[in-house]
Parts: sequence; structure tokens; C-alpha cells
Amino acid sequence: MLEGYTFIGELMGTATLIVLGDGVVAGVLLKGSKAENAGWGAITAGWAFAVMVGVFVAGAFGSAQGDINPAVTVAKAILAGDYQFVVPMIAAQLIGAIIGAIVVWLAYLPHWAGTENKAAKLGVFCTAPAIRSSGCNVLTEAIGTIVLVLGVCCIFGVAKTPGATIAGGLGPYLVGALVWGIGLSLGGPTGYAINPARDLGPRIAHAFLPIAGKGGSDWGYSWVPVIGPLIGAVLAVLIYRVAL
Repeated sequence: MLEGYTFIGELMGTATLIVLGDGVVAGVLLKGSKAENAGWGAITAGWAFAVMVGVFVAGAFGSAQGDINPAVTVAKAILAGDYQFVVPMIAAQLIGAIIGAIVVWLAYLPHWAGTENKAAKLGVFCTAPAIRSSGCNVLTEAIGTIVLVLGVCCIFGVAKTPGATIAGGLGPYLVGALVWGIGLSLGGPTGYAINPARDLGPRIAHAFLPIAGKGGSDWGYSWVPVIGPLIGAVLAVLIYRVAL
């Protein structure tokens, strides 16, 4: 059943995630921005807050699950043994990510022409590896997603210690902190997509938007931040089931 999920909730939550997440990257990378060169710390903090607010927005618009991430949706489906909601929720997340990316493009409209670095413009929308090695990049994304999904399972799931489960209202704050930690600790090699919609949706937007002076959308790498997180989600579920 689609209990706890709504299409519009996942769409709005994911759109918010991308507006704030890609927005902080734009602020740091684009020429003439007041946040230009603010650095990795600003980006990881911005993405942490983006996740936190995105989960709250998803809930407010009817998706109590507030996944805003296909990898989390797949993991929950495996745990529940119910796959009915997977396709519509991933579709909502992908559409929301595209909409969010369009909003970021509009918010920074004068800055695209002033930024000569095509890789920086693409980096606003999607991830790229520091060292390009498909196998290693997939591994990094899988590891980051394992940490994410295990953390989500432990925050919202059944704890081993009686009384150690986390109150639902704190959940979005804790997931935001979790994503912040992943970014600081594991984000260096690939830019920590850990969310197929977060990378693929904005990459699609980059491909069709009339961004001044843009380059290619690096489709040769695009499968890595999709497959890596999905592999990580499946492995995280297996670890969680064995451990608990």
C-alpha cells in the first residue's frame, strides 16, 4: 500500500532539497556570488540543512515517509516487502529534482554568463569524481549510501536496546546531521550524491536548460551516482537485517 506516501509530498520535498542543496553549490562556485569560494564546509552544511528541510516539506505535503531519495525508498520497500510505491515515488522524486534545479538556475540567472568554468557550472547541478575511476567511484557511492540507509534505519527503525528508538519529531534533524557527517567524511572522492534523483534530475535539467556557456552534461559518468547508491541501499538492508 501507499500508506504514508504521497506523490506531491515526495515531489515537493525533493524539489526543496535541490533548491537548497544545488543552491549552496551555486553560491560557492559561480562568479560574482557573495558566497563565492566559501568552501566545502559551506557546501556540506548547506546540503545537511537541505535534507532536513526537504524531509519536513515532504511531510507537510502528505508524505510522512519523507524519503526524497530513491535509494531510501528502495531500502524501505525491501524491508517492508512492498514494492507498489517504488515507481511512483521515484518518479515524484525525479520530477521534483528537475524542478528544483530549474529554480536554482533562475535564482542565479546573471551569474552563469560570468562564470567561464564549464565544469563548475555542471558541478552546481550534479556530482563528478575527484579521480575518475568507475569501480572506485561506485564503491564510494555505495559506502556513503550504506551509512545513510543504516543511519535512517536506526533513527526511525527498531533499536536493539529497549527505549532507544528516536522520537519521530527529531528525525529530520538527525538525518540532516547524518548527511552532514557523510559529506564531511566520505564526500571528497565523488561529491557524495548518495541519492540517484539528486544527481540525475539536475543533470537532466542541465542538459535542456539554456545555461549560458555550459558544456556537456557528462552522461558517461551519470550511471555511477545512480547505480552506486542503489547497490548501497540493498547492502545496507542486508546488514541491518543480519545485525538486528
